[in-house]
Amino acid sequence: MDYNKEMRAVYAQTLIDLAEKDDRIVILEADLMKASGTTVFKNKFPDRAFNVGVAEANMVGIAAGLSAGGKIPFAASFGCFAARRAYDQFFISANYAQQNVKLVGTDPGISAAYNGGTHMPFEDAGIMRNIPKLIVFEPSDPVSLEKLVIQCAKHKGSTYMRLHRKGTKVLYPENEEFELGKGKVLSDGTDITLIATGAILVNEALSAKELLEKEGISAAVIDMHTIKPIDAELVLRYAKKTGAIVTCENHQIFNGLGSAVAEVVSENYPVRIKRIGIEDEFGEVGTQNYLQERFKLTAKHIVEVAKELVKGK
Repeated sequence: MDYNKEMRAVYAQTLIDLAEKDDRIVILEADLMKASGTTVFKNKFPDRAFNVGVAEANMVGIAAGLSAGGKIPFAASFGCFAARRAYDQFFISANYAQQNVKLVGTDPGISAAYNGGTHMPFEDAGIMRNIPKLIVFEPSDPVSLEKLVIQCAKHKGSTYMRLHRKGTKVLYPENEEFELGKGKVLSDGTDITLIATGAILVNEALSAKELLEKEGISAAVIDMHTIKPIDAELVLRYAKKTGAIVTCENHQIFNGLGSAVAEVVSENYPVRIKRIGIEDEFGEVGTQNYLQERFKLTAKHIVEVAKELVKGK
């Protein structure tokens, strides 16, 4: 696997690798095969790739039917369409019916950039957290993407993945192992814990750690790639170790990673916590850099919040 490619290219190659070993793997697209990077899969397995056109709810229904017939369908669209437009079909036809549909929402949060507010899903993970037993996850780099998609394919049941399509830093060695529902400690610390998810915010949290170290503050950084089920054991271990937590997500602060962590902490071991994410706003058009500054999804803002929390301990 070439981990220096865009995330969508790694996603597509992972599906090809899986499909070569398992003829149950199929893909569905709603007229966004090029955007999802899966044209290469169609070229390799033309009879196992289905473009249903601009009909996301129908795509999910077809995926559920393929699952009922024994296939393992990966169905992808922009996160705004995968989560909002096809929610009822995914809830009933896939999850309530106990099917095995792997739904993928691409360009989550501000990564939608020039597509603007209508295409900028700040709420998709929160919507999906409401579905019983559903696994909701967001890889942070190409290595975690490959390994978590493999885990996803093995899991019996539906899943929802937030997929950052573009390129990002490689954070993990290629032999790193992952498990859905188990977060990864990227860096240890004793004064505060930064729990982040996704390609943008995990990288910002790591940069924030370096800035905090210059000011004498030791920060642990956790890549919480699985938002549901949240790794409660890991959250509580670091709540007890550092006594303060900042959550960082490319998503509304409501019902996403921050809410999941706050639920665990408040019910089991209350500590000071702040949530960094979109604060009850809609998206807008802009570059990723502009949008990160606009919505305070930066290492600089994480540092400011973390320093206040540490001061108040």
